[in-house]
Amino acid sequence: MSENVVISGVGLWTPQHVITNEELVASYNAYADKYNEENAADIEAGTLTAKPHSSAEFIEKASGIKQRYIYCKEGALDVNRMRPDIAERGDDELSQQAEIALEAAKKALAAANKSPEDIDAVIVSCAYTQRSYPAIAIEVQNQLGIKGFGFDMLVACSAATFGMHRAWEMVASGNARAVLVINPELVSPQVNYTDRDSHFIFGDVATATVLESAETATSAHQFEILSTKAVTQFSNNIRSNFGYMSRATDADPYGEDKLFHQAGRKVFKEVCPMAASHIEDHLTKHDLKPENVRRWWLHQANINMNLLIAKRLLGRDATADEAPIVLDRYANTASAGSVIAFALHHQDLSAGDVGVLCSFGAGYSIGSLVIKKR
Repeated sequence: MSENVVISGVGLWTPQHVITNEELVASYNAYADKYNEENAADIEAGTLTAKPHSSAEFIEKASGIKQRYIYCKEGALDVNRMRPDIAERGDDELSQQAEIALEAAKKALAAANKSPEDIDAVIVSCAYTQRSYPAIAIEVQNQLGIKGFGFDMLVACSAATFGMHRAWEMVASGNARAVLVINPELVSPQVNYTDRDSHFIFGDVATATVLESAETATSAHQFEILSTKAVTQFSNNIRSNFGYMSRATDADPYGEDKLFHQAGRKVFKEVCPMAASHIEDHLTKHDLKPENVRRWWLHQANINMNLLIAKRLLGRDATADEAPIVLDRYANTASAGSVIAFALHHQDLSAGDVGVLCSFGAGYSIGSLVIKKR
Protein backbone atom coordinates (compact mmCIF):
# COMPACT_ATOMS: atom_id res chain seq x y z
CA MET A 1 0.00 0.00 0.00
CA SER A 2 1.58 3.26 -1.10
CA GLU A 3 -1.00 5.85 -2.13
CA ASN A 4 -2.68 8.21 0.32
CA VAL A 5 -6.41 7.76 -0.34
CA VAL A 6 -9.14 10.33 0.18
CA ILE A 7 -12.89 10.50 0.08
CA SER A 8 -13.24 13.34 -2.42
CA GLY A 9 -16.98 13.39 -3.01
CA VAL A 10 -20.24 12.18 -1.55
CA GLY A 11 -23.72 12.05 -3.07
CA LEU A 12 -27.14 11.64 -1.45
CA TRP A 13 -30.39 10.90 -3.29
CA THR A 14 -33.59 11.13 -1.28
CA PRO A 15 -36.95 9.76 -2.54
CA GLN A 16 -39.77 12.25 -2.97
CA HIS A 17 -42.33 10.20 -1.01
CA VAL A 18 -42.59 10.24 2.80
CA ILE A 19 -44.47 7.99 5.21
CA THR A 20 -44.93 9.47 8.67
CA ASN A 21 -45.32 7.40 11.83
CA GLU A 22 -48.95 8.48 12.00
CA GLU A 23 -49.69 7.26 8.48
CA LEU A 24 -47.88 3.99 9.07
CA VAL A 25 -49.69 3.32 12.35
CA ALA A 26 -53.12 4.12 10.89
CA SER A 27 -52.51 1.58 8.12
CA TYR A 28 -51.06 -1.08 10.41
CA ASN A 29 -53.82 -0.75 13.02
CA ALA A 30 -56.49 -1.04 10.33
CA TYR A 31 -54.75 -4.15 9.03
CA ALA A 32 -54.51 -5.57 12.56
CA ASP A 33 -58.26 -5.06 13.11
CA LYS A 34 -59.00 -6.74 9.78
CA TYR A 35 -56.67 -9.65 10.55
CA ASN A 36 -58.08 -10.16 14.03
CA GLU A 37 -61.66 -10.10 12.77
CA GLU A 38 -60.97 -12.56 9.95
CA ASN A 39 -59.11 -14.94 12.27
CA ALA A 40 -61.25 -14.50 15.38
CA ALA A 41 -62.00 -18.21 15.76
CA ASP A 42 -58.35 -19.30 15.55
CA ILE A 43 -57.29 -16.50 17.89
CA GLU A 44 -59.96 -17.57 20.36
CA ALA A 45 -58.77 -21.19 20.07
CA GLY A 46 -55.18 -20.14 20.70
CA THR A 47 -53.81 -21.37 17.35
CA LEU A 48 -53.12 -17.82 16.18
CA THR A 49 -51.96 -14.73 18.05
CA ALA A 50 -53.91 -11.51 17.71
CA LYS A 51 -52.16 -8.57 16.08
CA PRO A 52 -51.59 -5.83 18.70
CA HIS A 53 -52.12 -2.15 17.95
CA SER A 54 -49.24 0.27 17.63
CA SER A 55 -48.80 4.03 18.07
CA ALA A 56 -46.61 6.80 16.70
CA GLU A 57 -45.37 7.43 20.24
CA PHE A 58 -44.27 3.80 20.63
CA ILE A 59 -42.28 3.96 17.38
CA GLU A 60 -40.50 7.19 18.27
CA LYS A 61 -39.68 6.02 21.79
CA ALA A 62 -38.40 2.64 20.62
CA SER A 63 -36.31 3.94 17.72
CA GLY A 64 -36.17 7.70 17.45
CA ILE A 65 -37.79 7.46 14.00
CA LYS A 66 -40.47 10.01 13.08
CA GLN A 67 -40.79 9.34 9.36
CA ARG A 68 -39.13 7.51 6.48
CA TYR A 69 -38.65 8.10 2.76
CA ILE A 70 -39.94 5.49 0.34
CA TYR A 71 -39.29 4.88 -3.35
CA CYS A 72 -42.89 3.87 -4.06
CA LYS A 73 -45.55 4.80 -1.51
CA GLU A 74 -48.46 3.32 -3.45
CA GLY A 75 -49.54 -0.03 -1.98
CA ALA A 76 -47.44 0.14 1.19
CA LEU A 77 -50.32 1.55 3.25
CA ASP A 78 -53.10 -0.41 1.54
CA VAL A 79 -54.55 -2.80 4.14
CA ASN A 80 -55.35 -5.26 1.35
CA ARG A 81 -51.75 -5.26 0.08
CA MET A 82 -49.27 -4.01 2.74
CA ARG A 83 -46.28 -3.78 0.43
CA PRO A 84 -45.15 -1.27 -2.22
CA ASP A 85 -46.74 -1.64 -5.65
CA ILE A 86 -43.69 -1.40 -7.90
CA ALA A 87 -44.21 -2.22 -11.58
CA GLU A 88 -41.90 -4.87 -13.03
CA ARG A 89 -39.53 -3.62 -15.70
CA GLY A 90 -38.39 -5.48 -18.78
CA ASP A 91 -34.89 -6.77 -19.40
CA ASP A 92 -34.20 -3.87 -21.76
CA GLU A 93 -35.26 -1.23 -19.23
CA LEU A 94 -33.17 0.38 -16.50
CA SER A 95 -33.71 -1.41 -13.20
CA GLN A 96 -35.18 0.52 -10.28
CA GLN A 97 -32.06 0.00 -8.19
CA ALA A 98 -29.74 1.20 -10.95
CA GLU A 99 -32.02 4.21 -11.38
CA ILE A 100 -31.55 5.41 -7.80
CA ALA A 101 -27.88 4.39 -7.79
CA LEU A 102 -27.28 6.68 -10.78
CA GLU A 103 -28.89 9.62 -8.98
CA ALA A 104 -26.49 9.32 -6.03
CA ALA A 105 -23.52 8.51 -8.27
CA LYS A 106 -23.92 11.66 -10.36
CA LYS A 107 -24.04 13.79 -7.21
CA ALA A 108 -20.89 12.14 -5.83
CA LEU A 109 -19.03 12.60 -9.11
CA ALA A 110 -19.98 16.28 -9.22
CA ALA A 111 -18.86 16.80 -5.63
CA ALA A 112 -15.52 15.12 -6.41
CA ASN A 113 -15.02 17.12 -9.64
CA LYS A 114 -14.77 13.84 -11.51
CA SER A 115 -16.13 12.62 -14.82
CA PRO A 116 -16.90 8.99 -15.69
CA GLU A 117 -13.60 8.89 -17.57
CA ASP A 118 -11.75 9.35 -14.27
CA ILE A 119 -13.31 6.28 -12.62
CA ASP A 120 -11.79 2.81 -12.96
CA ALA A 121 -14.22 0.74 -10.85
CA VAL A 122 -17.81 0.81 -9.63
CA ILE A 123 -18.89 -1.00 -6.47
CA VAL A 124 -22.58 -1.29 -5.63
CA SER A 125 -22.63 -2.30 -1.99
CA CYS A 126 -25.93 -2.59 -0.14
CA ALA A 127 -28.20 -4.82 1.92
CA TYR A 128 -30.23 -6.19 -1.02
CA THR A 129 -29.90 -6.27 -4.79
CA GLN A 130 -33.04 -6.75 -6.81
CA ARG A 131 -31.51 -9.51 -8.90
CA SER A 132 -28.50 -11.80 -8.82
CA TYR A 133 -27.06 -10.93 -12.23
CA PRO A 134 -26.06 -9.05 -14.25
CA ALA A 135 -24.63 -6.96 -11.42
CA ILE A 136 -26.34 -3.66 -10.66
CA ALA A 137 -22.84 -2.15 -10.58
CA ILE A 138 -22.18 -3.19 -14.18
CA GLU A 139 -25.54 -1.75 -15.23
CA VAL A 140 -24.61 1.56 -13.58
CA GLN A 141 -21.13 1.42 -15.10
CA ASN A 142 -22.71 1.01 -18.54
CA GLN A 143 -25.15 3.89 -18.01
CA LEU A 144 -22.35 6.24 -16.93
CA GLY A 145 -19.98 5.11 -19.67
CA ILE A 146 -17.25 4.10 -17.22
CA LYS A 147 -14.46 1.89 -18.54
CA GLY A 148 -12.99 -0.74 -16.23
CA PHE A 149 -15.09 -3.02 -14.04
CA GLY A 150 -17.88 -3.19 -11.50
CA PHE A 151 -19.31 -5.64 -9.00
CA ASP A 152 -21.97 -5.95 -6.31
CA MET A 153 -21.41 -6.57 -2.59
CA LEU A 154 -23.89 -7.65 0.08
CA VAL A 155 -22.86 -7.06 3.69
CA ALA A 156 -26.21 -6.02 5.17
CA CYS A 157 -25.96 -2.77 7.16
CA SER A 158 -22.16 -2.69 6.88
CA ALA A 159 -22.17 -2.86 3.08
CA ALA A 160 -21.25 0.81 2.60
CA THR A 161 -18.18 0.78 4.84
CA PHE A 162 -17.04 -2.62 3.55
CA GLY A 163 -17.40 -1.31 -0.01
CA MET A 164 -15.29 1.71 0.88
CA HIS A 165 -12.70 -0.63 2.39
CA ARG A 166 -12.39 -2.43 -0.95
CA ALA A 167 -12.18 0.87 -2.81
CA TRP A 168 -9.45 2.11 -0.45
CA GLU A 169 -7.43 -1.06 -1.09
CA MET A 170 -7.76 -0.68 -4.87
CA VAL A 171 -6.56 2.91 -4.89
CA ALA A 172 -3.86 2.42 -2.24
CA SER A 173 -2.39 -0.52 -4.18
CA GLY A 174 -2.42 1.41 -7.43
CA ASN A 175 -4.97 -0.90 -9.08
CA ALA A 176 -7.43 1.96 -9.64
CA ARG A 177 -7.15 5.72 -9.96
CA ALA A 178 -10.58 6.35 -8.49
CA VAL A 179 -13.47 4.14 -7.36
CA LEU A 180 -17.16 4.95 -7.20
CA VAL A 181 -18.92 3.22 -4.29
CA ILE A 182 -22.73 3.32 -4.40
CA ASN A 183 -25.29 2.23 -1.79
CA PRO A 184 -28.75 2.09 -3.42
CA GLU A 185 -30.76 0.96 -0.42
CA LEU A 186 -34.13 0.02 -1.90
CA VAL A 187 -35.22 -1.88 1.21
CA SER A 188 -38.95 -1.16 1.40
CA PRO A 189 -39.89 -4.32 -0.58
CA GLN A 190 -38.32 -6.39 2.23
CA VAL A 191 -40.25 -4.65 5.02
CA ASN A 192 -42.99 -6.66 6.68
CA TYR A 193 -45.65 -3.96 7.00
CA THR A 194 -47.88 -6.37 8.95
CA ASP A 195 -45.40 -6.77 11.84
CA ARG A 196 -45.76 -4.23 14.65
CA ASP A 197 -42.16 -4.64 15.83
CA SER A 198 -40.42 -4.08 12.49
CA HIS A 199 -42.79 -2.33 10.04
CA PHE A 200 -41.49 1.12 10.98
CA ILE A 201 -37.75 0.49 10.83
CA PHE A 202 -36.61 0.98 7.23
CA GLY A 203 -36.62 3.71 4.62
CA ASP A 204 -35.28 3.96 1.06
CA VAL A 205 -32.32 6.10 -0.04
CA ALA A 206 -29.19 6.03 -2.20
CA THR A 207 -25.73 7.29 -1.30
CA ALA A 208 -22.41 7.28 -3.12
CA THR A 209 -18.79 8.20 -2.47
CA VAL A 210 -15.73 8.70 -4.64
CA LEU A 211 -12.40 7.44 -3.33
CA GLU A 212 -9.19 8.41 -5.09
CA SER A 213 -5.51 9.17 -4.63
CA ALA A 214 -4.78 12.37 -2.72
CA GLU A 215 -2.52 13.36 -5.61
CA THR A 216 -5.42 13.59 -8.05
CA ALA A 217 -8.09 15.03 -5.72
CA THR A 218 -9.30 18.55 -6.53
CA SER A 219 -12.61 18.80 -4.66
CA ALA A 220 -13.46 21.38 -2.03
CA HIS A 221 -13.90 18.85 0.77
CA GLN A 222 -11.42 15.99 1.05
CA PHE A 223 -11.00 13.47 3.84
CA GLU A 224 -7.87 11.35 4.06
CA ILE A 225 -8.56 7.76 5.06
CA LEU A 226 -6.08 6.99 7.84
CA SER A 227 -7.15 3.34 7.91
CA THR A 228 -10.08 0.95 7.72
CA LYS A 229 -11.13 -1.81 10.11
CA ALA A 230 -13.71 -4.59 9.79
CA VAL A 231 -14.94 -7.53 11.82
CA THR A 232 -17.69 -10.12 11.43
CA GLN A 233 -19.18 -12.48 13.98
CA PHE A 234 -21.98 -14.87 13.07
CA SER A 235 -25.39 -14.23 14.60
CA ASN A 236 -28.96 -15.21 13.71
CA ASN A 237 -30.42 -12.26 15.61
CA ILE A 238 -30.90 -10.22 12.41
CA ARG A 239 -32.00 -12.24 9.42
CA SER A 240 -33.64 -12.10 5.98
CA ASN A 241 -34.35 -15.45 4.28
CA PHE A 242 -35.94 -14.26 1.04
CA GLY A 243 -34.25 -15.89 -1.95
CA TYR A 244 -34.39 -18.16 -4.93
CA MET A 245 -34.30 -21.32 -2.79
CA SER A 246 -37.94 -20.70 -1.81
CA ARG A 247 -38.93 -21.96 -5.26
CA ALA A 248 -37.25 -25.31 -4.60
CA THR A 249 -38.45 -25.72 -1.01
CA ASP A 250 -42.03 -24.68 -1.89
CA ALA A 251 -41.92 -22.19 0.99
CA ASP A 252 -44.02 -19.04 0.89
CA PRO A 253 -41.53 -16.42 -0.38
CA TYR A 254 -43.54 -13.72 1.40
CA GLY A 255 -43.80 -15.53 4.74
CA GLU A 256 -42.90 -13.59 7.86
CA ASP A 257 -39.77 -15.71 8.35
CA LYS A 258 -38.58 -14.79 4.84
CA LEU A 259 -38.73 -11.01 5.27
CA PHE A 260 -36.56 -8.95 7.61
CA HIS A 261 -36.86 -10.01 11.23
CA GLN A 262 -34.71 -9.59 14.30
CA ALA A 263 -34.41 -10.22 18.02
CA GLY A 264 -34.14 -6.54 18.80
CA ARG A 265 -33.25 -6.72 22.48
CA LYS A 266 -30.49 -9.26 21.86
CA VAL A 267 -29.09 -7.13 19.02
CA PHE A 268 -29.02 -4.05 21.25
CA LYS A 269 -27.34 -5.90 24.11
CA GLU A 270 -24.69 -7.58 21.94
CA VAL A 271 -23.89 -5.04 19.24
CA CYS A 272 -23.49 -1.90 21.36
CA PRO A 273 -20.46 -3.09 23.37
CA MET A 274 -19.05 -4.82 20.29
CA ALA A 275 -19.22 -1.59 18.24
CA ALA A 276 -17.79 0.58 21.02
CA SER A 277 -14.86 -1.79 21.52
CA HIS A 278 -14.25 -1.98 17.77
CA ILE A 279 -14.10 1.81 17.42
CA GLU A 280 -11.87 2.26 20.46
CA ASP A 281 -9.41 -0.35 19.16
CA HIS A 282 -9.39 1.33 15.75
CA LEU A 283 -8.59 4.72 17.26
CA THR A 284 -5.82 3.24 19.39
CA LYS A 285 -4.08 2.15 16.21
CA HIS A 286 -3.51 5.85 15.52
CA ASP A 287 -2.75 6.83 19.14
CA LEU A 288 -6.12 8.56 19.23
CA LYS A 289 -8.71 8.61 22.00
CA PRO A 290 -12.44 9.17 21.65
CA GLU A 291 -12.06 12.75 22.88
CA ASN A 292 -9.76 13.43 19.90
CA VAL A 293 -12.61 12.72 17.46
CA ARG A 294 -14.36 15.82 16.13
CA ARG A 295 -17.30 13.99 14.59
CA TRP A 296 -18.92 10.57 14.74
CA TRP A 297 -20.87 9.43 11.68
CA LEU A 298 -22.46 6.36 13.20
CA HIS A 299 -24.81 3.79 11.70
CA GLN A 300 -28.37 5.10 11.87
CA ALA A 301 -30.43 2.13 13.05
CA ASN A 302 -31.74 3.16 16.44
CA ILE A 303 -31.19 6.38 18.37
CA ASN A 304 -30.79 4.52 21.65
CA MET A 305 -27.97 2.41 20.21
CA ASN A 306 -26.14 5.50 18.94
CA LEU A 307 -26.54 7.33 22.24
CA LEU A 308 -25.28 4.36 24.24
CA ILE A 309 -22.27 3.68 21.97
CA ALA A 310 -21.24 7.34 22.02
CA LYS A 311 -21.60 7.47 25.81
CA ARG A 312 -19.50 4.32 26.24
CA LEU A 313 -16.76 5.93 24.17
CA LEU A 314 -16.87 9.48 25.55
CA GLY A 315 -17.98 8.80 29.10
CA ARG A 316 -20.76 11.33 28.59
CA ASP A 317 -23.62 12.08 26.23
CA ALA A 318 -22.47 13.15 22.77
CA THR A 319 -23.86 16.40 21.41
CA ALA A 320 -25.86 16.50 18.19
CA ASP A 321 -22.91 18.33 16.63
CA GLU A 322 -20.47 15.58 17.62
CA ALA A 323 -22.69 12.64 16.62
CA PRO A 324 -25.42 13.86 14.25
CA ILE A 325 -28.65 11.89 14.02
CA VAL A 326 -30.48 11.58 10.70
CA LEU A 327 -32.64 8.52 11.40
CA ASP A 328 -35.49 10.66 12.73
CA ARG A 329 -36.13 11.73 9.11
CA TYR A 330 -34.63 8.87 7.11
CA ALA A 331 -35.27 5.92 9.48
CA ASN A 332 -32.90 2.96 9.20
CA THR A 333 -31.56 3.00 5.65
CA ALA A 334 -29.46 -0.16 6.03
CA SER A 335 -25.83 0.50 5.04
CA ALA A 336 -26.42 4.08 3.89
CA GLY A 337 -27.16 5.61 7.30
CA SER A 338 -23.65 6.62 8.30
CA VAL A 339 -23.00 7.92 4.76
CA ILE A 340 -26.15 10.09 4.95
CA ALA A 341 -24.85 11.53 8.22
CA PHE A 342 -21.49 12.18 6.56
CA ALA A 343 -23.09 13.74 3.48
CA LEU A 344 -25.15 16.16 5.54
CA HIS A 345 -22.54 16.93 8.22
CA HIS A 346 -19.00 17.20 6.86
CA GLN A 347 -18.51 20.55 5.19
CA ASP A 348 -18.14 22.49 8.46
CA LEU A 349 -15.06 20.56 9.64
CA SER A 350 -11.63 22.20 9.62
CA ALA A 351 -8.34 20.88 8.27
CA GLY A 352 -6.91 18.33 10.68
CA ASP A 353 -10.24 17.40 12.26
CA VAL A 354 -10.60 13.65 12.78
CA GLY A 355 -13.83 11.75 12.27
CA VAL A 356 -15.04 8.16 12.50
CA LEU A 357 -17.46 6.67 10.00
CA CYS A 358 -18.83 3.42 11.39
CA SER A 359 -21.53 0.87 10.56
CA PHE A 360 -22.85 -2.10 12.48
CA GLY A 361 -25.46 -4.62 11.49
CA ALA A 362 -26.48 -8.12 10.53
CA GLY A 363 -23.84 -10.76 10.41
CA TYR A 364 -22.88 -9.35 12.88
CA SER A 365 -20.72 -7.04 10.78
CA ILE A 366 -18.92 -3.87 11.84
CA GLY A 367 -16.91 -1.61 9.56
CA SER A 368 -15.15 1.66 10.32
CA LEU A 369 -12.98 4.29 8.70
CA VAL A 370 -10.87 6.80 10.61
CA ILE A 371 -10.64 9.87 8.41
CA LYS A 372 -9.07 13.34 8.65
CA LYS A 373 -10.12 16.55 6.92
CA ARG A 374 -7.45 17.88 4.56
